[in-house]
Amino acid sequence: MVEDGGRQVLQVSAGGDDSEEPRGVGNALLGGALRVGAALGVPVVAFTLLWVTFKFLQDSDANRGLIVLVAVVVGVVGVWALYWGMDIVINQLPARWQERIRPFAFVGPAVVILLVYLVYPAINTIIISFFDGTSDEFVGLENYGFVFTDDAMLRSIRNTLGWIIIVPAVAVSTGLVFATLVDRLRRGEALAKSLIFLPMAVSFVGAAIVWRFIYSFRPEGFGTQIGLLNGLKVGLNQAPTAWLSNDPWNNLFLMVIMVWLQTGFAMVILSAAIKSVPESIIEAARIDGASEIQIFWKVIIPTIMSSIVVVTTTMVITVMKVFDIVWVMTSGESGTEVVAERMIRWFFRNGHFGRGAAIAVVLFLAIIPIMLLNVRRFRAEEALR
Repeated sequence: MVEDGGRQVLQVSAGGDDSEEPRGVGNALLGGALRVGAALGVPVVAFTLLWVTFKFLQDSDANRGLIVLVAVVVGVVGVWALYWGMDIVINQLPARWQERIRPFAFVGPAVVILLVYLVYPAINTIIISFFDGTSDEFVGLENYGFVFTDDAMLRSIRNTLGWIIIVPAVAVSTGLVFATLVDRLRRGEALAKSLIFLPMAVSFVGAAIVWRFIYSFRPEGFGTQIGLLNGLKVGLNQAPTAWLSNDPWNNLFLMVIMVWLQTGFAMVILSAAIKSVPESIIEAARIDGASEIQIFWKVIIPTIMSSIVVVTTTMVITVMKVFDIVWVMTSGESGTEVVAERMIRWFFRNGHFGRGAAIAVVLFLAIIPIMLLNVRRFRAEEALR
């Protein structure tokens, strides 16, 4: 009887497993469908709503102010309403499903948008880089060969390396000096930092336009010199200089603009890092007889080194993508080419999509190691906390 009972129990449990298996597969399929629907629901509905709204406004004679108001209402309130409605729908599901689906409803749309606007273009750019200028004929590595053999491209690579070395080094060093000196002010610290940080509020294009008036040059017979530097030289009875045509010094003159823009950023980050150095360490160094210079180099600098590395790597990535300053100031002429400028030129000015895509891929691959270094540094800092 015991054996029969045991066999009977085994048969029932086996039968239960058979009946549960289809139900488990069904639950998995249903859960997957709900997760995908939650992730796609908000971006799809939001895009459709925005497209219909703007299509209607374009076809009507509505006032411009009304168009802006509707855009704000639909774009902000409408998206909020979509998330709110999605949350209400999820609350109607069984309790065991709610926490499984909710993350996909709130994080999923961001992931979908990221895939559509970042991942897909990156993959498509890589594919285009293996085709000719019109993306019709496969040419293999021909475009990449152009990147590393064309004279202008080689100059752009050399110039970009110069930007990577000089701009972060000068901007971070200057920012560190400003951070150290400004922190010693008893009054006016906030005002001084605001003035130094102010250029960060100016766009690269705006900064380039401002500095064009500083470097402006007019040949003899074409009017008076309106550039600040040449105005000073003429006032000192010296001949004006074509600053932006003087190769290779013109590259340094362009780098000055980026240093002017980025010094405030470095100062703010490094100033916060300096303030976080424990006062007890500094006092201990002073008691041991260390001078202020020794404290700065042997106590403060090692303590804030992680912040210096983060600021430097961030600035390197920014410099590698510089395009606006060069394009506005010189259009990449007179030996001032940089990689990003070449990419824009071949994509949009020359209309050769294959070469432009190849340059973009090379630039992307060059940035990846620096990004990985930043991530590793950030994880190391998090591990120490």
